[in-house]
Amino acid sequence: MEQLVKVKCIKHVYPDKTEVCLCGLDFIVNQGDKVIILGPNGAGKTTLLSHILGLLSPIEGSVEVLGKQPDKSFSSIRRDIGVVFQNVDEQIIGPRVYDDIGFTARNEGLSSKEVEQRVLEVARSLEIEDLLEKIPHYLSGGQKKKVALAGAIVMKPKLLIMDEPFDGLDPKSKTEMVELLNRLNSEYGITLIVTTHDINIVPKIASLIYVIRDGRIVTKGDPGEVFNQIDQLRAANLEPPILTELFYRLKERGILDTIPSSIDQAEDLLADLIGKKEK
Repeated sequence: MEQLVKVKCIKHVYPDKTEVCLCGLDFIVNQGDKVIILGPNGAGKTTLLSHILGLLSPIEGSVEVLGKQPDKSFSSIRRDIGVVFQNVDEQIIGPRVYDDIGFTARNEGLSSKEVEQRVLEVARSLEIEDLLEKIPHYLSGGQKKKVALAGAIVMKPKLLIMDEPFDGLDPKSKTEMVELLNRLNSEYGITLIVTTHDINIVPKIASLIYVIRDGRIVTKGDPGEVFNQIDQLRAANLEPPILTELFYRLKERGILDTIPSSIDQAEDLLADLIGKKEK
């Protein structure tokens, strides 16, 4: 698979002389991955994303995105990268939803007809056609995030970066967002990099997880691998998903010998356990 992102042991100094380092394991994202970045506030998640987007330049280490150094060559790769920031109110600037979604396409020099085709296509895909003539300011939080997402993918990027996309959403909107992201990955081949504090969402979307603690990438793996490392998660001030905690306790009592990473796996394990007891 094509390697889209590689970050190796970076260091950045902010204007107030604050130094932020991010070392440990290399951060590598391959085409088709659905990457979740987990870590407490101040761990280095924002610094990592800012370097990937070329907003910061490392004074040590290296960052490569789509074969380029993003801080020096972002203009040549920006068309292949979509971004949804945590505060989407600062990102949505169009007077109508239609205008906002089409902003990047117009900026890239597409004709009015091409812009319209792309806006309508992405609006249908995200099921927000009914919002196109709305004023963004009056939309709900979940609707705003869908609009920002539509604007981020209107140019069909290879890579989509989202900072805390589930923050502030109600359970129904979270479920819709998970379904949308999984569909963008499976149907359009868009690679995902997502930060989130909502650890119970992670098994529903992640193919690969990176855990950051105190400026170090301390572990990585699929949900099953990472959530089996309960001590590593707690050392990073992260509580494991409720499902994982329950099965971890059952494993400690010798009732089960594995910890599921999804509800489907948990269902199968419990069904097997109940079946054995009934025999």
